[in-house]
Amino acid sequence: MAQTHTPSRSFGSVVTAMVTPFKEDGSIDIDAALRVATKLVDDGCDALVLSGTTGESPTTHQPEKDDLVREVKAAVGSRAMIIAGAGSNDTAHAVRIAKGAQKSGAEGLLVVAPYYNRPSQEGVYQHVVAVTEATDLPVMFYDIPGRTGVKITDKTLDRFAAHPQILAVKDATGDVPGGFEKMNRTGLEYYSGDDALNFAWLAHGASGMVSVAGHVIASGLRALVSEVDAGDLPSARAEHAKQAPVINAIMGSGQGAVMAKEALKLMGVLDTARVRLPLVNAPAEEIAMLRKVLIAEGYMEG
Repeated sequence: MAQTHTPSRSFGSVVTAMVTPFKEDGSIDIDAALRVATKLVDDGCDALVLSGTTGESPTTHQPEKDDLVREVKAAVGSRAMIIAGAGSNDTAHAVRIAKGAQKSGAEGLLVVAPYYNRPSQEGVYQHVVAVTEATDLPVMFYDIPGRTGVKITDKTLDRFAAHPQILAVKDATGDVPGGFEKMNRTGLEYYSGDDALNFAWLAHGASGMVSVAGHVIASGLRALVSEVDAGDLPSARAEHAKQAPVINAIMGSGQGAVMAKEALKLMGVLDTARVRLPLVNAPAEEIAMLRKVLIAEGYMEG
């Protein structure tokens, strides 16, 4: 009989980085956000990231972020942990986001390395610690060098691990073997930040995933986690293979926020897939392909 092992999970296991719905005029649509959040939790998510990059955080403003946290938390209650993105390349701005998130009811923070201005390792460390210590919430550090332009060294990661509030890493480096070593060395909880690698991360002991495709496949992700926890890797591998067409349709273009909204619109959860510039809506051919996949996989009727 396979041995079971459940890793520590300070931020849940099936986490979706939730889109921020907008009305056709570009204003935030709280009612639509509550529909999305409720669907995700009903489908098996035990945590949601609000105002991450999938939530178009660079183009939403502090009052909107705070309203979103407050209203979604009230809607889902204790059914799911609310994690707020506190990302900016301006440390003072990120601190204000973090403070507002805690005041509005967030229970954790997702903090990314500053992007574009490419600070030194010391600068990254001081930024993350300043945002972390602006509240008393637990923090998940987001490592995504392809977007930030900053590769986190082992020394910096070890310093993060020594901080009592920094408990986890969302890893979007694409380096599962490297993450396995870091996970074991630091004791930090690891979360897959790349849907195509969810099974690989879980099989290597990750705590869960922070997913974009979860807008569609959250129930499958819940099954995937349960199967890995039970030591049933063949079933987990088959489940991941089943999810691959949807993951490819949503993430293949690199425009996860855009395609997740298109999927929710096709499934009748959102009335509009409106995004804010500089994002633009997907071309008709990509939407047609997404629709074909959602029908084929049973997520909508033809």
